[in-house]
Amino acid sequence: MDILHLYTAPDVPKLGPAETLVEPRKFDAVPVPDDLPGNGLAQHPMLYFGECYNILYLINKGKVIWTYSTGGGCEYDDVWMLSNGNILFSRMQYIAIVNPKKEEVWRYDAPKGTEIHGCQPIGLDKVLFAQNGLPAKLIIANINTKQFEVDHVLPTDSANVHGQFRRIRMTEKGTYLVPFLTMKQVVEYDKDFNEIWRYDISTPWAAIRLKNGNTLITDEKDILTREVNPAKEIVWELRPTDLPEKYRFINTQSATRLANGNTIICSRGGNGKGPQLVEVTPDKKVVWVLWDWKTLGPATAVQILDDPGYPEIPGQSEH
Repeated sequence: MDILHLYTAPDVPKLGPAETLVEPRKFDAVPVPDDLPGNGLAQHPMLYFGECYNILYLINKGKVIWTYSTGGGCEYDDVWMLSNGNILFSRMQYIAIVNPKKEEVWRYDAPKGTEIHGCQPIGLDKVLFAQNGLPAKLIIANINTKQFEVDHVLPTDSANVHGQFRRIRMTEKGTYLVPFLTMKQVVEYDKDFNEIWRYDISTPWAAIRLKNGNTLITDEKDILTREVNPAKEIVWELRPTDLPEKYRFINTQSATRLANGNTIICSRGGNGKGPQLVEVTPDKKVVWVLWDWKTLGPATAVQILDDPGYPEIPGQSEH
């Protein structure tokens, strides 16, 4: 929150040197419930990114204060604001870091035949990501040396490159939490890539190791978010049918757990026919629904900026 002024400084250009301006998608207009809980765009300061929508949004006090256009194409999947003010994001063709002035600090283009759908900052000088391909790899890149400090082949039986991985995360303990999207499992590896934990689930799009030691998993096909403990017992789960009908999310790819225990579900929203973000309490009470297709596109990733912790320290940001 202390660095948001950097994005509204007089020297921030409307369009940065690395931006590619593309006309945003239009969405079907449907009636929006007039009694949505929460405060709309003003509920949280946030960084917001959506699949198949080319604009990254920074929102504060209910207003869009900064945008970044990532060009045409599809699959925009992960985004982070770092404590130094830089923003790391991934899309299928590349991952990049840009500063508040919209200058590219670092970029890695996916080699031909590969895809990148997620990323995580490891300190201020390293980036973790999965590179879908034949073979698929877990990579930690040093943005200063331009070298790979980890370049490890991930076991996958899928020749469908697109369906191999979305997000992977390093945990507070330095282990790797890897959701295998089409292989129907989340696997945790130690730093030497020995398997130390596994959980079977239909289509794990994202998995987060929570501060309580449990794992929060998004199952894309079954449209559910499930928290399991180390013994693989389900301790919490949310499906659209758990909510009042008018607040139900249509699909989901990722979720964020807030410090207060609430969970925010990100949804692509069915081409404008449903909400983009839904926040619920641990007892599944809906406290916020964001349904604003005039301002924003689909929600694949959201970072809540007034939540405590340094995003680049694994385990401090549960998103």
